[in-house]
Amino acid sequence: MTRKETLDGLRQSPKVDVCVLGGGINGLSVFRELALQGLRVLLVEKHDYCSGASAALSRMVHGGLRYLENGEFTLVKESLVERDRLLRNAPHLVAPLPTTVPVFDTFSGLANGIVRFLGLSRRPSRRGAVAIKAGLSIYDLLTRKRALMPRHRFRGRRATLAKWPALNPRIRSSATYYDAWVSHPERIGIELLQDGLSASTEAAAVNYAELRRSETGGYVVVDRIDGLSVEVEPKLIVNATGGWIDITNGALLPPDRRGAPLMGGTKGSHLIIDNARLRDALGDHMIYYENEDGRICILFPYLGKVLVGSTDIRVDDPETVRCEAEERDYILQSLAFVLPGMEIKREEIVFQFSGVRPLPASSDSFTGRIPRDHFCTLLENSGAPVICMIGGKWTTFRSFGELAADTALKRLGRPRRISTADCPIGGGRQFPADRASWIAALADRSGLAQPRIAGLFARYGTDAAKVATFISQGTDAPMLGSDYSVREMLFLIRNEAVEHLDDLLLRRTTLAISGVLSLATLDATLDLLAAEKSWGDERRASERARFLALLRDSHGVDEAMLAARSPQPETEARAAV
Repeated sequence: MTRKETLDGLRQSPKVDVCVLGGGINGLSVFRELALQGLRVLLVEKHDYCSGASAALSRMVHGGLRYLENGEFTLVKESLVERDRLLRNAPHLVAPLPTTVPVFDTFSGLANGIVRFLGLSRRPSRRGAVAIKAGLSIYDLLTRKRALMPRHRFRGRRATLAKWPALNPRIRSSATYYDAWVSHPERIGIELLQDGLSASTEAAAVNYAELRRSETGGYVVVDRIDGLSVEVEPKLIVNATGGWIDITNGALLPPDRRGAPLMGGTKGSHLIIDNARLRDALGDHMIYYENEDGRICILFPYLGKVLVGSTDIRVDDPETVRCEAEERDYILQSLAFVLPGMEIKREEIVFQFSGVRPLPASSDSFTGRIPRDHFCTLLENSGAPVICMIGGKWTTFRSFGELAADTALKRLGRPRRISTADCPIGGGRQFPADRASWIAALADRSGLAQPRIAGLFARYGTDAAKVATFISQGTDAPMLGSDYSVREMLFLIRNEAVEHLDDLLLRRTTLAISGVLSLATLDATLDLLAAEKSWGDERRASERARFLALLRDSHGVDEAMLAARSPQPETEARAAV
């Protein structure tokens, strides 16, 4: 369904059971849940789907080992269950990640961990081998029935440095366990959206739109693309805007209905580094380490580069977050501590990003002590009551969406018809045990080369069949400077609600975050998008300027960096021979 068809449908039939505000991972999750239960559900996203915190996570799918010292055992257990479900339900995008913890002491942190667990201390502290062993043993215990991945193991100093010689030689030992990682979280969001839309003709969604109170006390959806509006009549609203929850409530609710602030988010920033020596030093493991101040940091191979993070800083305005220079310096200092011989040049930082963790309001001076659990709060209203989704972490988006959906169903007096616990997501459906045979069969049917199908399968799972069919129906060509193609990009533009250049280059593809986006690729993509949208020269120029400013201000990538990555004429000539 096109954007115009969605809005026209609301004009003809404005009554909806639930209006979900926020197209991040939690909003998309509850949207899918409600659509599967047969409700008439509308999702409204102010920007693009998964363009906020849901695009700025550490790419980890994990139980939350460090949450154990906060006493959040229930959250860790739930997170591990959901991690394993994602490994089964989205195997095209979520995969096991061997994780190694360098250990610098034996007993350090044990007593401090106990008093933190009892709530008597807020200070971070170094964690020694005994404390880490205790945490990993609990991890193993909580996953013993499923046993999808190996149990943890310890290595002594000599064995650790033999495997990772670049590690800080002051280490005493190391511990290796398994969690998981997600290659492209924004694609999981899009697939949740498509699952919901496919589940019911009563489900609708629109990005670049806002729900506002009308002058008569009702609600209107305002289209931020063309400025037009349409009245809607929801029975219930789900506020899934994360760090923006209090801001959203301020616009929807009268002052006497808002209550105390619900959110108190913190900012996490990350760097993507293109350094072959650093990548090789990791040995395909994530290094999960403590900086000298006791704060947890990570680095692991990601899309041919290395992801390093993260910070944990309180923020007041979620709209303005970006990775600041002092955060970049902190992250590089932490890397220098754990891998002291590794030199990172400024030009090797090919991308950076920052997002707001949607944490509940807290006065705790140490941000690591703020609970990472999730819950729903119902605010009564003279219009539609508002269910606020508070807290949460990316790994638990399915169970959090289920909780919010059950809260809505109870309020509306509607039964749950289906559980999503074992529902594959998008390209995880009918996932083949023999990937090579599946790829070969699709290559035969589509006429595309097997390496091309393998690339599509890595990006879209079994949904690669739809993409390959579309590609095969016309004349295709590579997108300049990338492993995407013109018709693949056209498929995304026509089928995945692309309205701006950043939707395509930051979220529907991995071109920007992987550090391969060049000025030539940018302009070629813009030409394609402008032709599809019938943009004139003025709109094309403004879109280009808008995207370049976003890359520069939010991701540390300027036009000169993009130009330096562009293929040179002689390179293109050699490639054509």
